[in-house]
Amino acid sequence: MPQNYSGNQISKITKSAIILTAVVTFSFAGPLNPPAGPITSTPGPEPRIALNATNTPGDADSVYKITQPGSYYLTGNLSGVSGKRGIEIDASDVTIDLNGFEAIGGSGSLAGIWTGTAGLRSLTVRNGSLRSWGSSGIDFNTNVANNCTISNIRVSECGSGGLSGGIIAGYRALVTDCAAYSNTGRGIGVGSDSTISTCMVNGNTGDGISGTTGCTLTACTSNGNQSAGISVTSSSIINCTASSNGLNGINNSSGGVTTGCAANDNDQNGINASYGTISNCTVRMNTTNGIVVDSGSLVINNTCSSNGLSSGDGAGILATGNDNRIEGNNCLFADRGIDINGIGNIIIKNSCSGNTTNWTIVANNVYGPILDRTAPASAAVNGNSAASSLGSTDPNANFTY
Repeated sequence: MPQNYSGNQISKITKSAIILTAVVTFSFAGPLNPPAGPITSTPGPEPRIALNATNTPGDADSVYKITQPGSYYLTGNLSGVSGKRGIEIDASDVTIDLNGFEAIGGSGSLAGIWTGTAGLRSLTVRNGSLRSWGSSGIDFNTNVANNCTISNIRVSECGSGGLSGGIIAGYRALVTDCAAYSNTGRGIGVGSDSTISTCMVNGNTGDGISGTTGCTLTACTSNGNQSAGISVTSSSIINCTASSNGLNGINNSSGGVTTGCAANDNDQNGINASYGTISNCTVRMNTTNGIVVDSGSLVINNTCSSNGLSSGDGAGILATGNDNRIEGNNCLFADRGIDINGIGNIIIKNSCSGNTTNWTIVANNVYGPILDRTAPASAAVNGNSAASSLGSTDPNANFTY
């Protein structure tokens, strides 16, 4: 069964893209006879504060502690201490630039970066790595922080004792171009209304990517995790890949949109949804079903092949509930091509081929004619025109071929 998580949870490794901007400046010499008086500096870049024992002294449970808004940076690798967090944040409007360095936890350490106060806002962490922290690599969720950005970060081998692994963020978080792998627990976890884009998540013991409602996931890859690849609610999942995960590839319940995705080789279903839209996805070689919907969903223009893999048993598309629209899909090489167990569903313009049973539809559903074209006996074509071999002019016909 899919696992649902409440709150804001992001775990695992993240790695974000760096945008390099070329800036051309011109320098001009000052006057040959400057005016009398002290020389004052001209306005420059935002001042930054080095993270060290002098500027940001820690306490009983942190190596460094930030208590004022500002921009902070590492000047070298940070080594964890047993029983302590690496960096504790106790102020809003804080930016931490790891400056390309690594924060390494070690035995008995707690979270790498942690919010010590609830309700913080506008936190940014970027440009570095966190590894081997006893709890999460980055935890902005235990004391929920909102409107956070995590970019160009790698988090690995974090989490122990049932604690979440890589990155955990609060509501309205932005996690971009990240990688999360080999953590105990989730790879990346976010709260509601968050955005995750261009992230790679692999080999975590929980879900690869998890979130609550209203999230947007774009161009992410979540492979080889022990639970679901991606698990969200009422969210948009666009052009993502979820493969070889221990449970479902993608869970998107309660009105979500899943489009342009690939869900392959997962140990349960490829895509699982309800009251949502699944379109233009490729779903293949999952142990049970390719696409499963409960009720009130639109399943359109997907390709489902070789599901119910090996000793598994499944359908290309399975509708367990009512009032779904199943349209324009192609289902191949499964135990059942299209399997409709609820009532009041409409099934049009689909095609099935090579399944043990191509169509299984209970009574009291609506469907276009289902034509058997497995042996069309059509003539060869060599020229500019040919008569139809479809066997029907009904625009809503379904085909077995």
